[in-house]
Amino acid sequence: MYPKIDKKDLEIWADYLLNHSLGGISPDDIIMVKGEYVAWPLMSVLQDKIFAAGAIADVYMIPPDNNRGQVWGASIARQGSVAQIKKTPVWHKERYENMTKYIEILGAEAPELFANLPDETGSALMKADMPFKQIRLAKPWVLTLYPTQAFADMEGMTLEEYTNIVVTTSLTDPKELETKEEPIARLIDKSKSVRIETECPETGNILTLTMSIDGRFPVKCFGERNFPDGEVYTSPDANSVAGEIFVDLPVFYNGVTIQGIYLKFAKGKIVAYKADKEYEALKKIIETDNGSHRLGEVALGMNQGLTVALKHPLFVEKVGGTLHIAIGESYPDCYVRDTESAESKQRIEKLARDGVFNKSAQHVDIVVDFRKGGAGRRLFLDGQELISRNNIWEISS
Repeated sequence: MYPKIDKKDLEIWADYLLNHSLGGISPDDIIMVKGEYVAWPLMSVLQDKIFAAGAIADVYMIPPDNNRGQVWGASIARQGSVAQIKKTPVWHKERYENMTKYIEILGAEAPELFANLPDETGSALMKADMPFKQIRLAKPWVLTLYPTQAFADMEGMTLEEYTNIVVTTSLTDPKELETKEEPIARLIDKSKSVRIETECPETGNILTLTMSIDGRFPVKCFGERNFPDGEVYTSPDANSVAGEIFVDLPVFYNGVTIQGIYLKFAKGKIVAYKADKEYEALKKIIETDNGSHRLGEVALGMNQGLTVALKHPLFVEKVGGTLHIAIGESYPDCYVRDTESAESKQRIEKLARDGVFNKSAQHVDIVVDFRKGGAGRRLFLDGQELISRNNIWEISS
């Protein structure tokens, strides 16, 4: 079964992606539009608009066993070897290098096809895709999510209910978010530390996680990279993370849903971890590489209109009044203003060598709910407490 979305809604959605998120189209652009066939209605509207503007649409249709269009699908991880995974075709790299802008449409028809891959080849697949991820991130890019029956099933909703949430949120003017995010971004900018308090439901103990954000830049998110959007993030000094945290909201990863995550950090590294559901999936994330034992992001969800905490990371991390941390890769724009200058790249490399900037093939967001009934208890930036009130973060007076 496929969702029913009005053509006018698809047109508005596509215009936001092309004009707001990517900053418009020029005749010199080669814009990759990547997604599964299930997302074809939106992909079709996007390619029409790109061609009509005189640019080139590189439509990259990915097979249903390929999670987010990685360099390979699940078949090679199950049937092949690490040596085969490393044999990436030359044309694949050229395709990524030649594009000027990138749109990825998330939405899987059968996520079980890429779930529970073998440890060795699954990890090798992630590492093989890393160079292409870096190419994508160096260019204007945006992710959006298209409703599918499989994702509706994951949420325990009908396809109609799920589609209504996804489409309604994706048609909201993203510029409204920037105003709400500005006070939080200013506070992050002048703060040196973060203290997160969560409650472990098993013991009732209050767990405390601390980290340094001294000298880090905040980034406001209002539809330029994710759509829909609504978060303010930064990357901590990865060496500084210490303490414990319980993460209560479910996280969809590689075809499975992980829930009830406990992490313990010492000297910046995860030294103990548990999950109430899908522990093996969490283990695969953390054991990917050295960087996947460390943190790359801390962020506040700021989308007040998102009241339902959908499991997909694109949505759950944006819910107003939530907080998320990311296991894995740091964001360069939290450390330097101009990520493309030679000086900035040298600085990032030095920070990476020092362990302040975290490098990893992973970047997995896990979310704590600070709204009523959630595991989140208190949040401080330096000595200033933030309050989750009316589905949004506010600075306590």
